[in-house]
Amino acid sequence: MPTEPRRSAFSMGYGIDQIVQGACELPRLGRYGLLTNDAAVTASDSTMRSREALLRAGINLVRLFSPEHGLSAAEPDGAPVPHGRDLLTELEVISLYGRQTGPTPSTLSDLDGMLIDLPDIGTRSYTFIWTMSVMLEACAEAKLPLWILDRPNPIGGDLGMAEGPLLDEASCSSFLGRFAIPIRHSLTMGELARLWNYERGLKAELCIIPATGWRRTDHHPQTGLPFAPPSPGIPSYISALLYPALCFFEATNLSVGRGTTIPFQQIGAPWLDVARLQKELIDLQLPGITSVTNDFTPNVGPYQNELCKGLRLQVIDPTTFRPVTMGLMLLSLVIRLSANHFLWDNYPTAANPSGERHFERLIGRQGFDTILQSCDEEIATRVESWTAVPEWAARVAAHLCYE
Repeated sequence: MPTEPRRSAFSMGYGIDQIVQGACELPRLGRYGLLTNDAAVTASDSTMRSREALLRAGINLVRLFSPEHGLSAAEPDGAPVPHGRDLLTELEVISLYGRQTGPTPSTLSDLDGMLIDLPDIGTRSYTFIWTMSVMLEACAEAKLPLWILDRPNPIGGDLGMAEGPLLDEASCSSFLGRFAIPIRHSLTMGELARLWNYERGLKAELCIIPATGWRRTDHHPQTGLPFAPPSPGIPSYISALLYPALCFFEATNLSVGRGTTIPFQQIGAPWLDVARLQKELIDLQLPGITSVTNDFTPNVGPYQNELCKGLRLQVIDPTTFRPVTMGLMLLSLVIRLSANHFLWDNYPTAANPSGERHFERLIGRQGFDTILQSCDEEIATRVESWTAVPEWAARVAAHLCYE
């Protein structure tokens, strides 16, 4: 069974930096696979990709695996990604988003260990954690040791800021959410792996190589490190922080600003009454958030190349901002104020070709769309009850890697 290194308190570093700097050693006499993408860089050198750093450290990588958006982290949202070969390392790349979402036995059988180094953005519907979950299951089945080179949660690890609802596995399990965790989970990828390895009885030989110098209350800006975009739709920390708020709008006939420089920081449509929407949002007095009107023209997605009347969200206090609550409240306002225009919409992806039930898959529960559309006067109370996850902190306490 791999042993986990002791956490140190020196300057901020990722799990990969522990290996590069010699604080943690992997067995050198082995063949390794690596699940990664171009956004996985070292903290010590933001131009150094993890796979290159591992090879320079003497780790015998023989095969790469990539998640949604491909090894480049630049493929379009939901697009199937083919297998290929990495120009940087000349290693073969097995895509885990397209024809398959997990490794085949033949791609693991000649390995002595598997490594995962993937950035995440702290939201359940972002598929990287689910690719990790499938790899975790496959390694457990193959009795293949797995090391996760951990990274901080860019939108923070404060468990008091986690927001549900917990996913209903019986009715809403998909590649946007397989297991019963909150929408904003406040865990790192390594912590999620420890949780699932225990809760689902996988018994994988799992080792987490932690990031160093990170506290649970830290968001990405507190690390002092550059933000490496993990996908085209998340070019910045602010987009990552607002993603759990505005991802719901991808199940509607509004644009979330894909195809602009600030995706997931604004919503818009040619028919949107922005002035009234902004006023009603202000009246809710939601913490940590303000807004400005901002017309925009997206070059992909709904209203491609059409001028949209837009509302841009601006986070003024990340420590008090609750994105899921705000996003659902904003959605309820749009539905009420734009009843003659608003529509739920499908969102086809490689993991869900029909795109059906997209809102249910995002929120993880059935029937919430009907409640939102009813324009119930008690919607604020309902949303607060939906997003509350008081049992989450106690449930995950034994699996945390950071204080």
